[in-house]
Amino acid sequence: VQLVESGGGLVQPGRSLRLSCAASGFSFDDYAIGWFRQAPGKEREGVGCIATVDGTIYYRHSVKCRFTISTDNSKNMVYLQMNSLKSEDTAVYSCAPIFPPGVCVDTIFGDYAMNYWGKGTLVTVSS
Repeated sequence: VQLVESGGGLVQPGRSLRLSCAASGFSFDDYAIGWFRQAPGKEREGVGCIATVDGTIYYRHSVKCRFTISTDNSKNMVYLQMNSLKSEDTAVYSCAPIFPPGVCVDTIFGDYAMNYWGKGTLVTVSS
């Protein structure tokens, strides 16, 4: 299993950024994929997840209506479109497979992340 995140950078508040996660070694039919972030000095938290097996998508409350998760199953890619970025969104963002995919309905999905992590991609929101 391998995950490679990309697309991070420095962006001003209110602007947008799209992150990508290139996944390999597992099937999107068997796992959900979660996006996570870890801000400096804080615990890692689940941002949201997507289960393509049934189309379920879940977002944590603080990013709902601003962030959108999508996949390109033909390329084994997962995306995180982030709009209206805030300073509190500053963090290292990572993706991970989630099993079983049925937990992608609540913040509990974070407890079911498989222990496969990429290096993450740093997003800094600052003026």
